[in-house]
Amino acid sequence: MGTVELHARKAQRKAESGSGWYAGVARTGLVAKGISYGLVGALAFKLALGDGGKATSRQGALQSLAQHSFGKILLILLALGFAAYALWRFIQAYAEGRDDSALKAWGKRAAYAGRGLVYAALTYSTIRIATGAGGQDSQNQKAHHSTDVVLGWPAGRWLVGIAGGILIVVALWNLYRGLARKFEDHWRVGRLTPGVRRWGSRAGLLGHVARFVVFGLIGVFVAKAARDYSPKDAIGLDGALQKLAHATYGPWLLGLTAAGLVAYGAYCLVDARLRDVSVRG
Repeated sequence: MGTVELHARKAQRKAESGSGWYAGVARTGLVAKGISYGLVGALAFKLALGDGGKATSRQGALQSLAQHSFGKILLILLALGFAAYALWRFIQAYAEGRDDSALKAWGKRAAYAGRGLVYAALTYSTIRIATGAGGQDSQNQKAHHSTDVVLGWPAGRWLVGIAGGILIVVALWNLYRGLARKFEDHWRVGRLTPGVRRWGSRAGLLGHVARFVVFGLIGVFVAKAARDYSPKDAIGLDGALQKLAHATYGPWLLGLTAAGLVAYGAYCLVDARLRDVSVRG
């Protein structure tokens, strides 16, 4: 047995048991995820109150963080956390599915790998921001550019439309997961006090509903970009928050959604403490 295969099997055993360094990697990643969503929500909430702030993506929030004292140190710590989250998801993708049907197993692996890629990209962006090499393009601008490129491909309109549809499905899944409190299924109930469960559950509910709102808006406008062949219709997280800010009763809608994103950040911190991170957890 080669060295690489031996390490891979050891990682798989840790993933199946949810123990050791694997558990530390998963929990570190969840903490970083929570902090990043909390930053976005806090900036948006300040905007809703008319006290500065801005409607921005996680990359934008990290760029704001870089302007403060010790900001670069915090960015490096967050980059390590995002890298830990990506590694956790990649290990899950590798270890998942022994007891599932082939189709279900590959569906789970694709979902885990997709999340890993998102956080690998976020790790790269965070490092660039920390070193002063990060670009100033907003997520909106990146969405416009990416959509414009894909629309130029053969069947590009279909691809963009499918991407918008996937985002809408993700939004609906977040709504269902929040309202049904499915996230509690991953918690080690024996370690929960009634107070932690109550408040953690409330934060999870509000946070998942807020994610439904922002992912739903992003998905709808990406689908609209495909329908109208207009890349400027596509938006990112910052664009979704800006849409809320400019809507009727905008400050209220933005404030509620921002509070939900802060709640989601708090939920991630509770999740980091209580989650059964084993593959079958």
